Amino acid sequence: MNTFGRNFRITTFGESHGVAIGVVIDGCPPGFSLSESDIQPFLDKRKPGQSDLVTPRKEADRVQILSGVFEGKTLGTPICLLIQNTSMRSTDYDELRELFRPGHADRGYMEKYGIRDHRGGGRSSGRETAARVAAGGVATLYLAQYGIRIFGHLLQVHGETTPEGIEKAIRTARDNGDSVGGIISINVSGCPPGLGDPVFGKLDAFIAYAMMGIGGVKAVEIGSGTMAADMNGSEHNDQMTPEEYLSNNAGGILGGISTGQDILVRLTIKPTPSVRAVQKTIDIHGENRDISVHGRHDPCIAVRIVPVAEAMMALVLMDALLEQRKIFPGFLKES
Repeated sequence: MNTFGRNFRITTFGESHGVAIGVVIDGCPPGFSLSESDIQPFLDKRKPGQSDLVTPRKEADRVQILSGVFEGKTLGTPICLLIQNTSMRSTDYDELRELFRPGHADRGYMEKYGIRDHRGGGRSSGRETAARVAAGGVATLYLAQYGIRIFGHLLQVHGETTPEGIEKAIRTARDNGDSVGGIISINVSGCPPGLGDPVFGKLDAFIAYAMMGIGGVKAVEIGSGTMAADMNGSEHNDQMTPEEYLSNNAGGILGGISTGQDILVRLTIKPTPSVRAVQKTIDIHGENRDISVHGRHDPCIAVRIVPVAEAMMALVLMDALLEQRKIFPGFLKES
């Protein structure tokens, strides 16, 4: 499925080594100020080639608005955002035409569709996330009008928590032809109470769904997360006074509905599966093979997943906001 959302719906398209990637946004409210220069900073934060700790693939990631905006205002019609691919080196993947890379979606795509794009993984490539970031940028800008802010942070890489330790861990893995994983946090401030629906429309459920839909994410924690298993109920409960909650173990969501506190989310990211280290695999004929993956890859994808996770959070909150307006049409609107 290439579409996400109920009210603020996005459909991404394109492959890693195709002509372009992009996204169609349907459901953006009309009359909202929007330009390419408003969206570009979000893509600049995610784009590759910004340091020697990430993939050296150089992409400008310049966004073009093809539809849905007129004289600087959204029309309420579908918004199409396009990002050209300009730095493909498809020959890097020639040796992978008949090989399945361990840890990748190669074999799964072949088994599902009977065909796959071996060049960089096609749709399963992290390149696809640029389209999500572009759409998430639109949602982030809309939410910011109401004081809703989203902040992502790299917490840990391979057990290291300091900038120096993180950098060393990434460099060591890269130099050894290997990779490392990490943990990132996403915090939301200014989220009003009331977003999310009980039972099957829980806000935390949609957040978990969105975050697990990012390639490489293997676990999602909200609030105290797995630490809740070691706490007593009296300790985990967020007690209240007339002025405030006294803690935030729930991570800003109770009963599937936002409480007005900060929303706190942590993601565990696996090591990048593309590594030079020799591994065992099979080819498309089912024969045993050895593989060493070359080309341009991030030694730690957690670094560049931060803006992707921020974007997915924005998409979830934007969708929930529009859903809430079905119940209260004036919710978070100018009086």
